Amino acid sequence: MTTHSGEHPRMGALDVCPFIPVQNVTMEECVTCANLFAERLSDMLNVPVYLYGEAARTEKRRSLPSVREGEYEALAEKLKKPEWAPDYGPPVFVPSWGATAAGARKFLIAYNINLLSTKEQAHRIALDIREQGRGKNQPGLLKKVQGMGWYLEEANLAQVSTNILDFELTPVHTVFEEVCKDAKDLNLPVVGSQIVGLVPLKAMLDCADFYIQRDQLFVLEEEHKVRLVSTYAWELGLDSLGPFIPKERIIEYMVSDSSKEDRQLVSLSVQQFVHSVGARTPAPGGGSVSALVAALGAALGCMVGQMTYGKKQFESLDSVMRRLIPPFHQAINELLQMVDADSRAFNGYMAALKMPKNTTDEIQRREAAMQDGLMEAVGVPLSLAERVNLLWPCVKEMVLYGNIACKSDVQVAAKALETAVFGAYYNVLINLKDITDESFKTTTRQRASDLLQEARESAAAVLEAAEKRE
Repeated sequence: MTTHSGEHPRMGALDVCPFIPVQNVTMEECVTCANLFAERLSDMLNVPVYLYGEAARTEKRRSLPSVREGEYEALAEKLKKPEWAPDYGPPVFVPSWGATAAGARKFLIAYNINLLSTKEQAHRIALDIREQGRGKNQPGLLKKVQGMGWYLEEANLAQVSTNILDFELTPVHTVFEEVCKDAKDLNLPVVGSQIVGLVPLKAMLDCADFYIQRDQLFVLEEEHKVRLVSTYAWELGLDSLGPFIPKERIIEYMVSDSSKEDRQLVSLSVQQFVHSVGARTPAPGGGSVSALVAALGAALGCMVGQMTYGKKQFESLDSVMRRLIPPFHQAINELLQMVDADSRAFNGYMAALKMPKNTTDEIQRREAAMQDGLMEAVGVPLSLAERVNLLWPCVKEMVLYGNIACKSDVQVAAKALETAVFGAYYNVLINLKDITDESFKTTTRQRASDLLQEARESAAAVLEAAEKRE
């Protein structure tokens, strides 16, 4: 550290060590990890460690720039001040190490926007947009954004380098658009951007949705949305300085639990799923099959729309298809999730059945768990029927305007959706019989009956309309 230099702020050899709740962990658990890490690091190396972010013990230390203020060069004097005593380790300057900040925070996106400009011009824009702005009395435009300007020698261009501390509060596209506005005022060209490290999938999809809505594009698939915002020829241009490979850069793709996916019914091949239904086990059963049939019905509706949209002979219907296709596309994913949800609900009830019943307390706990399990086993198919019935207005329009060559596909879609509600209805009834809450049973039975009647009438209307089309 005694000879280190560079553009990025730093105060130690291990400058910062954040713990981030990416998957299946809470922020509180990350705070615990930060404390354990800080304690162990200081004990092993006898170096000062500060806590920041959600792990900070004082408001002044929540912000990493505040903890890092003065950087390595000012650390020796800083450690002499009582208010800057480290949270762990001695208040002693260690020249070879400096100090470390350990903390817990949301996922930070390191995002740089490329400019054909000088470092000074890029920094001027950074001062305008970053939350800190130019100081106490001159705050910047964007909350939870840190920024600075620098020059990237190897690419021969400048960058507005930002850290987005909360991408749900200030999305990536907002940072990009604000930099573009400032750059335009200065007559500076923006030539793409760069994400350093990993990025959450939601951040990418939020960007895509912004540009899709702004430019009235028709993009549905997740893969296409990611490609839209990463391709250099389009807006953000995340591949401007090197290939942006989603499987290597999007955090969810990197940490996906393949072993968990292998246990999901929807991850099985068609052959495996059918054989699992036919096995000597109660689940998957009629509920999961009904959910899958519903997803297939929605998929057929989506297919008919796709086979109509963008074709010259139907181009007058493009606006209609752009409105009808998305509900089917969204329903496919939601209904597929119910395939596993139904089996999980049934398995929860079966687990309750196996609870001990040797004492009065155990019997009461078992009975309460069984009733909870039955309630969930009723709730999943009821939700399935409700979700399917939301599609009928779209099916009724699709049968009137969809590609006539796909008429049989709409007919199959209608019967599939009706069958799914039929299956959901009988799954509700069989699980209702052992529920002790009579008021709930009466209300739910009537609701399920109404949903089945709606599905039958809607399917009949679709089939009649199909017969009239030539």
